[in-house]
Amino acid sequence: MAKRDYYELLGVSKTATKVEIKKGFRKKAMELHPDRNTDNPNAEAEFKEVNEAYEILKDDDKKAAYDRYGHAAFEGGMGGGGHPGFNQGNGDFASAFSDVFDDLFGSFGGGGGRRGGGQRATRGSDLRYNLSISLEEAFTGKQQTISVTSSVACDSCDGTGSDNGTEPANCPTCSGMGKVRAQQGFFTVERTCPTCSGRGQIITNPCSDCSGSGRKQRERSLSVNIPAGVETGTRIRLAGEGEAGLRSGPSGDLYIFIEVKDHPIFEREGPNLFCRIPVSMATAALGGEIEVPTIDGGKSRVKIPAGSQSGKQMRLKGKGMPALRSSMSGDLFLEMAVETPVNLTSKQKELLREFEKLSEDNSPESENFFGKVKHFWESMKS
Repeated sequence: MAKRDYYELLGVSKTATKVEIKKGFRKKAMELHPDRNTDNPNAEAEFKEVNEAYEILKDDDKKAAYDRYGHAAFEGGMGGGGHPGFNQGNGDFASAFSDVFDDLFGSFGGGGGRRGGGQRATRGSDLRYNLSISLEEAFTGKQQTISVTSSVACDSCDGTGSDNGTEPANCPTCSGMGKVRAQQGFFTVERTCPTCSGRGQIITNPCSDCSGSGRKQRERSLSVNIPAGVETGTRIRLAGEGEAGLRSGPSGDLYIFIEVKDHPIFEREGPNLFCRIPVSMATAALGGEIEVPTIDGGKSRVKIPAGSQSGKQMRLKGKGMPALRSSMSGDLFLEMAVETPVNLTSKQKELLREFEKLSEDNSPESENFFGKVKHFWESMKS
């Protein structure tokens, strides 16, 4: 039976790039895999055909020979003496499909197995530190010293994990690759080496201070610059201040998450501040001036218009919070709360009753509301 054209088997053209050839093989391999075609007795043969085609077309020299001579280039007796190293069985299939398997699922244990070389140095983990500050500190910004307990490189072995300057040895299980392979049917499965945990090396003479880890726990004091305008959730990154890396690998980063505590006077929404100001009934009715606080610790005099009602807002421009890393500032919004007097004396009660008798035309909001209520009741009756 004549062999099918390799390009046709992979569903690509003769001008296809390496990426397109690999993509075509991946598609066909997943489509024709015997595990997915248990009812097709020819599945394994078709699958091997696809593998054979990919083995040839992925290699530039073999592809050039195939393009020139076709299948005859690999059948022996044709000039070049056949295809060295090509096996019609499963051996090279595993190698070919492993290329695609790595692309689809990634290599076990963090990558690098097929590229050679174990993971001798590993970056340290990032750390998180939660820092609470006051609203005043968020307004001005500050320099804060924090204490962080983390892993640092061992001084005795300079982070190598080996005692007396000795060098780590290549892992005998994986020969320094950091990974081991096992054949499972058609698949070559690559896993992290259990002996060296993927590092490719083992410590034959471990450091007595760090037991071969290359790291020790230590408390450190760090100075943190908190810029003005930070909000809850603001994240500050200190590069290289996280956990020390393994085997002299680079350190991770320290991330400081800011929480701005609630304030007894001001409420914050972004760069703006809100403050509820109690105003006496007499001041709200007659008008006047009051002093209000500002977040910088100062005072501002505010005029209260005569006849002000509860809920009326006034704005002090630029008296809010600074915008983070900007010259702009928010505003301070004052909301008036007209206060009803309590614990009245007899004289005060008498004056209020007299005032009420004379106030029939001084409450437009009440008149408007109760006029609507009267209309509502009348409509319900009818």
